[in-house]
Amino acid sequence: MSSFELHVGNVRIGGGAPVSIQSMADIDTADVAKVLELARALGKAGCDILRVAVPNTRAVEALPEIISGSPIPIVADIHFDHLLALAAVKAGVHAVRINPGNIGAKDKVRTVAEACGEAGIPIRVGANSGSLPKGALEKAIKKTSFEKEAMAMALVDAAESEVRALEEFGFTQIKVSLKSSDVGVTVMANRMFAERCPNPLHLGVTEAGLPGRGTIKSAVGIGALLLDGIGDTIRVSLVSSPLEEVAVAKLILESVGARKPRFEIIACPTCGRKKIDVMRLAEKVEKALESLPDTCSASTTVAVMGCEVNGPGEAKAADFGVAGSSDGRVALFAHGEPLGTYPESDALDRLVNLIAKP
Repeated sequence: MSSFELHVGNVRIGGGAPVSIQSMADIDTADVAKVLELARALGKAGCDILRVAVPNTRAVEALPEIISGSPIPIVADIHFDHLLALAAVKAGVHAVRINPGNIGAKDKVRTVAEACGEAGIPIRVGANSGSLPKGALEKAIKKTSFEKEAMAMALVDAAESEVRALEEFGFTQIKVSLKSSDVGVTVMANRMFAERCPNPLHLGVTEAGLPGRGTIKSAVGIGALLLDGIGDTIRVSLVSSPLEEVAVAKLILESVGARKPRFEIIACPTCGRKKIDVMRLAEKVEKALESLPDTCSASTTVAVMGCEVNGPGEAKAADFGVAGSSDGRVALFAHGEPLGTYPESDALDRLVNLIAKP
């Protein structure tokens, strides 16, 4: 589903632009050195946009140095205080995240909208199932007997209300998020909103949890929407390092075909027929490929297979591949052609050298 385009710094969002990855600093914004260290690491890891909390004047005062030193655009996350939002805009942030509903009176919302309009930066608004406006869920329940559908409807109504609060003052560069810790509610709400409004959508399953379960919940929810053609920018919310959030986000985008992986390793799940330790060899292959310079690949597919049953077929279909051989050695393939069988360490070295060849 199509959305209109806006820009966060040099990052295009919506309008058919590639889906971007966001994360949020888990560091006191006033600690400029640590925030910049994180921003550089995130940029190198593939993050496109970094959001920072701005809860006080100390955070605002840190923004100019952070903005000038960060390799990726900075979004100011503001709650309750419109003066902090105005100060963040003046400091040069690339976007502001507010909820007009908790900013206060209309004149305060208007001043923020006008400041962002003059600065040419977008505003992200949204709704979260944990902080819906009073009475929103009760109103939705009157329309449906299904609890999750009612929550999704309430999220959409709340988000539309936030959008209208800004549009009332002529501001239209609005990005929207509708999030719940419930995957089904998140998916339903975003599908409903996408059918009704053209605003770019920021996707995420909020408070997804620890990396194990949180990764799966995020992959299911964000992935389902992206496969529907819904979503323009994403954040994976984990109780973990922002770097892990970005790593998971990249895998989600690669899995749904929204980004091409640098290397894709296909490995069999193994059975009693395996002739090699597939997991150990696949890990070695992955580690070796990650160490290669960026110029050594263009979405290269590498197969690591355990035996001769389906191994040669999969390995031949990949750009490069290895498969367990009946003599305990490893068969090596390149572009569908068998190159011979070798001891495991020799096969790995030969494989990496083949991929690294210009």
